[in-house]
Amino acid sequence: MTFRIQPHVRLQEWVAEECGYFREVGLDYEFEAEGLAGSAYTTSSIAPADAALGGITAGAFDDMEKGRSCDISAACHWAVNAVSSASHGKMWGKAYSMCPSGIFVPPDSPHERPEDLAGVPVGVGHRSGSHYSALQGLERFMEPEQIKLSFVGLPYDRVRLMLERRIAAANVFGAQYYVLEQHGFRKLVDTTFMMGFLVAEDAAVDDVEKYFAGLRLAQRELDLRPEPYKHHWLREMPEDIRRGVDVRRFGPGERIVFEPYTREMFEQTHAWMQTHALFDPASATRPRYEEAVVG
Repeated sequence: MTFRIQPHVRLQEWVAEECGYFREVGLDYEFEAEGLAGSAYTTSSIAPADAALGGITAGAFDDMEKGRSCDISAACHWAVNAVSSASHGKMWGKAYSMCPSGIFVPPDSPHERPEDLAGVPVGVGHRSGSHYSALQGLERFMEPEQIKLSFVGLPYDRVRLMLERRIAAANVFGAQYYVLEQHGFRKLVDTTFMMGFLVAEDAAVDDVEKYFAGLRLAQRELDLRPEPYKHHWLREMPEDIRRGVDVRRFGPGERIVFEPYTREMFEQTHAWMQTHALFDPASATRPRYEEAVVG
């Protein structure tokens, strides 16, 4: 069966495709670049975190729970942990990645310190890396009751709303992080977080191994010289955002770490989500590491 690969708003898949690394490692694959998640345009409304969720754009957990058309996908490790525990695919246990992320405010914002964000709505995506990493980052600076989040659609929705000065702060990551940085927005809290990989139930483990062998070569190339590949940031960026940035000034973004996602990491993450009431333990049909993680 042909292995289905989609880019994930990062550079590694694009580099592996351009340089022929997937073929080099012997992977029979299809590279599906249509319907890119990063280029989606929505007009979802701003909703406070404690409001009813009707009408809010689905986040990473909801998206992965429904199923994706590729054989392996990526999202924050919190969502992958929860989805794999709920039997919607399995988490890959031999790699993860680290994604630059931060809570930004406009250049002229009166907020100067992380503590100034107490009671200030911070734009995040519902049940996604921006949601969970905002909680994790802000709880070091304020009490839980002082943290106020607003669910604001997809990542580029938050960028647009920030550029239009319609929200006071937003947690953004990857390409969106670089966009706001280039427009002069200020980072008050670093929320860099871990990403995980979700393997489809019917994906062949041998193909997954080859996929990561190709990504390892791509990561090595990016570590050595990222500049020739930064144009790929434009491939998953909406046209209206492209017009205001120079991707040559961007960083390399997410970095894949070829180390195990261990039992301890899995269980600590699971416990953190339960402590913050972010995950329904009743849905965990595969709560054990051995059942939820493959590789």
